[in-house]
Amino acid sequence: MTTSTDLKTDLRRHLQDARETVLWKLDGLPERDVRRPLTPTGTNLLGLVKHLAGVELLYLGWVFDRHFAEPVPWFRPDLGPDGLPPNTDQWATAEESRAFIVNTYRTAWQHADTTVDALPLDAVGHVPWWPPQAGTPTLHRVMVHLIAETERHAGHADIVRELIDGTAGHRPAADRLPTADPHWWARHHARVAAAAERS
Repeated sequence: MTTSTDLKTDLRRHLQDARETVLWKLDGLPERDVRRPLTPTGTNLLGLVKHLAGVELLYLGWVFDRHFAEPVPWFRPDLGPDGLPPNTDQWATAEESRAFIVNTYRTAWQHADTTVDALPLDAVGHVPWWPPQAGTPTLHRVMVHLIAETERHAGHADIVRELIDGTAGHRPAADRLPTADPHWWARHHARVAAAAERS
C-alpha cells in the first residue's frame, strides 16, 4: 500500500528530475546562446530557468503563505497581474548573470522543498488566479501542477537546445534517443520532410 510519505517522495523525485533536466540544457553553451530567442515569442534557455525559479517560489511558497525572504526582482506576486511588464520573467537582462539566475532557481528548489517537507499533502493553499472552484488546491495538486509545468518547459528547453547546437535528449548519460549516427538522423529528417511534402 502506498503511503503519503511514499507519494511525496515519488512526486519530489519527478520534480527534481525535471529541474535538473532544464539546467542541463544550459551546460557548455556560451552566454549569447543561453539568452538569445529562438522562437517568434522569444523563448530562450535562460529565460525558461528564470521563469521556473519564480514558479517554484510562487506555487511552493506564496500559495502556502511561506514567503521567500530574499528579494527576487522578477518575483513580485504582491503587485498583482499588472505589477510588472509582461514576460519580465521570461528573459534575462544583460545585467542578470547566468550564475545569479541559476543560483536563484536552485535556492527556489530549496525553499520549495522545505514547504513540501513541512506540510502534509492535504494542506490547502490559495491560488487566486485559478478559477474559484479550483483556487484552494492541496499541496498534492500543486506539486502535480508544478511537475507538469517544469516538464513542459523542459520540453521547450530540449527543442531550443537542439536548435542551437543539435544537442538533444533527456540527460547526458540517458538521452532516451535511438542509437544512431548523424547520417541516420539526416536520412530520418529527410524521410519526415518528404512525408510532409507528400501529404
